[in-house]
Amino acid sequence: QVQLVESGGGLVQAGGSLRLSCAVSGRAFRTLNMGWFRQAPGKEREFIAAMSGGGGRTRVADSVKGRFTASRDTAKNTVYLKMNSLKPEDTAVYYCAADLGYWNVNSYGNSEQYDYWGQGTQVTVSS
Repeated sequence: QVQLVESGGGLVQAGGSLRLSCAVSGRAFRTLNMGWFRQAPGKEREFIAAMSGGGGRTRVADSVKGRFTASRDTAKNTVYLKMNSLKPEDTAVYYCAADLGYWNVNSYGNSEQYDYWGQGTQVTVSS
């Protein structure tokens, strides 16, 4: 069993920044591929970023590339999503997720690849 707890969401003005955190427990952190997704009201869940176990590979969605950065801290068993230059269209509930399997270049962006999910944290960007 893996537990994921997100934090760091909130209300920010357009152009501002936030850093989301996701604390991971219950399994060796290095073995987990980690992902960030978001879901806006009335929309499907959208891939944002993924990191392989051990942190050797990181992928970021084109929609946020250059503005969002994903990272992981093995010492703290925590993954982060740093979001800069936020836009109103970034408003959503943000989720972190853990994948127990091998890194798959064809499916790291697919939410069905992930086995465990956090409760989500709301990010609201005002114009």
